[in-house]
Amino acid sequence: MSDLTGRTVLVTGASKGIGAEITAALGRAGATVLAAYGSDEAGARAATAAIPEDRRHLVALDLAAPGAGRELWERARAWREDIDVLVCNAAVMLDSPLNGDDEEWDAAWRQTLAVNLLEPANLMRSAVRDFVARGGGTLIVLSSWAAQRGSGNPDLLAYAASKAAVKALAQTLARAHAKDGLLVYVIAPGIVRTRMSEISAARVGGEEAVTATLAMGEWVPPQEIGELVALLASGAVRHLSGATLDVNGATYIR
Repeated sequence: MSDLTGRTVLVTGASKGIGAEITAALGRAGATVLAAYGSDEAGARAATAAIPEDRRHLVALDLAAPGAGRELWERARAWREDIDVLVCNAAVMLDSPLNGDDEEWDAAWRQTLAVNLLEPANLMRSAVRDFVARGGGTLIVLSSWAAQRGSGNPDLLAYAASKAAVKALAQTLARAHAKDGLLVYVIAPGIVRTRMSEISAARVGGEEAVTATLAMGEWVPPQEIGELVALLASGAVRHLSGATLDVNGATYIR
């Protein structure tokens, strides 16, 4: 297991799914964790339950609100001035069907871009400026295999586009600030065992049909993503900076 003793990590979307597993894994590795969540306080408390009180802090903030990314960074630094790692995980997966009505289309795109791209961009901007001023820091961004190959669900146009955009943003930051000590990693999961994925599978034929398309015949355990994030947060693999790490059990190989 990675040793993150003495490192402070801010995680968005920490209350459920992949984010909850990331939060728990970071805590097990010894990190001080700032767990940001939207509305599920019970989920955030469950994710941080095993972390000692002096190494955990919960921050409630709606990332769909304009300027929320900047506000989150300010609130996090008010608790711990020196944050070593930012994990941008929070996301929504809303239907934006091509043949839906205009109001549905516009609303899905607005919320998806706000939560998955615009406010993460504000948050990353604030973090990277501080990281560069300090001489280094780590940024870990959760994208998706949908960013590489398009979504298997044709109604997730906005989701796929947002995940591709946030990947490009992270990679650009990696190239621009590598000499400033910034480490950047993009994780592109496939089908992970989360409630979000279960809901998505129901829309495209059900869980059995989705599982039949996977090379290993099984969904990715979210705990594996958590342990990967802990490894990247440790700084032990510096020259992977800029890489996109595919976690999909050999179903999609580039």
